[in-house]
Amino acid sequence: MKFTTSTALMVLVGVAAARPDAVKLLRKAHGSGKFRREVPQEHSHEKFLSGVEAALNLNNVDNVQAAVFALLGNAAAAAGAGDVQDLDCLQQRIADQAFTNAKAANDVEGMTNALIFRALERNTGSVGLASALCESETAKNPEIAAIQQHQDPASDGAAALNKQITLDLAVQLASIGADPQLALQSGTFAPGEIGDQTGAGNTCDDENDKEGCIFTENLLVEDATADEIDEAVAAAGGNAANDNAADDAAEDDCEADDEDANAGSAAGNSTAGNANSNAGSNSNANSGATATQGVDVNAFTGDVGSAPVPVISSAAERPFSVNGDTFLNAGAAIQRACDVQKNKCANAANSGSADVSTADCETQQQECVAANNSAARKMRVKMFKARRQVTRAAAAADTGSCGSPAISFGKQDDRPNEDAFAAVDQTDFNHGSALGVGVITDFICGQLASKCDASDATVSACEEGSAAAKDLTGQAAADAFNDALGV
Repeated sequence: MKFTTSTALMVLVGVAAARPDAVKLLRKAHGSGKFRREVPQEHSHEKFLSGVEAALNLNNVDNVQAAVFALLGNAAAAAGAGDVQDLDCLQQRIADQAFTNAKAANDVEGMTNALIFRALERNTGSVGLASALCESETAKNPEIAAIQQHQDPASDGAAALNKQITLDLAVQLASIGADPQLALQSGTFAPGEIGDQTGAGNTCDDENDKEGCIFTENLLVEDATADEIDEAVAAAGGNAANDNAADDAAEDDCEADDEDANAGSAAGNSTAGNANSNAGSNSNANSGATATQGVDVNAFTGDVGSAPVPVISSAAERPFSVNGDTFLNAGAAIQRACDVQKNKCANAANSGSADVSTADCETQQQECVAANNSAARKMRVKMFKARRQVTRAAAAADTGSCGSPAISFGKQDDRPNEDAFAAVDQTDFNHGSALGVGVITDFICGQLASKCDASDATVSACEEGSAAAKDLTGQAAADAFNDALGV
């Protein structure tokens, strides 16, 4: 649907009450023109949105105007992003800072809100269009780094991807002592119809519904079952937020019993909570990797106090194996491997057989988790880019009566002595070159919407590409715009 600035202001009334300048910034971002996107849903999970807002404001280091901006498309999000430059990372940055603040306050509920907020779907330009992943930075908190946002349920592969996001979220919730079943509440709506920009009947957006209209109107589609949540958490070592047998032993000046070490702590073991837990498994952390046909997918190579523990991937029904214990998903297996390595390192530190401290072992465990999260993220980004290219290329096919909207960067016919931006097709997009990319991209988007009579999906992709390009320079800016349109 066409979503005007006045409508956008209405959905931010609640934000404006706390931040009077938020509405002004949104108006400035959109001016008097219209912008197109899917039916708004940024307030659908209101209880988590308001919860993360409260945690963020304990120390809002990036001067973000309001957390709700992170759930908008980039063009609208820019108005309230504060000091955050990469708008694709705004949601992660807010969740990460809110988690840090809540953790410092020993506030499990605040950390829970931050984790769930990180997993919420962002608005995009049309039904079936996935939102961009954060590629330029890694969250400081490994719990946040382990999660990405839900994608439009009508986008390619969304069912499987969103289910995995929910399971990953459940593991991280368990890691901080929260109810992992809350991960189901991060889900989104039923898929809309591709080509229908209204998404009528599937979404809701009510900032006055403090619980969240997706819950009160019974519109939530859960991505997994309660049993699948329990299984994912169990595979990761149970409620492992407080599991730290090696550190307990170190504090007591005792050597950890590696036979009974609870090796299932959550990402980084850096969350709030006490150090006592009974939620690990009884795997033998001293044993070597079981001889299983497959390949080692552990991306970590550090060997402080102990060598990395292999994570064997095979074609088995439970495809990942660590020291003979099998897992359904790679994340749980990696977590086990990192924890087992930490326990072995702590044993070496406590026995004096290696020149390391238990603090070194803890740091290495966090590095192990981060290294594997980074490797997994790169794979997801690669898959996402492939899907996005197909989706956007299809959308770009309908440019109405005009040709390719691609732009170029370099020496232009009318500007031979310096690099500049220009439309490649000067017949349909006849405009002189410009030093600022926005001059060209805004012109092309305007032509697509008026002269060319292009589809709404193409115009929406153009506007998002234009917004993304303005944050970049040179060839990177041209590539961002062209990539958004699949040209």
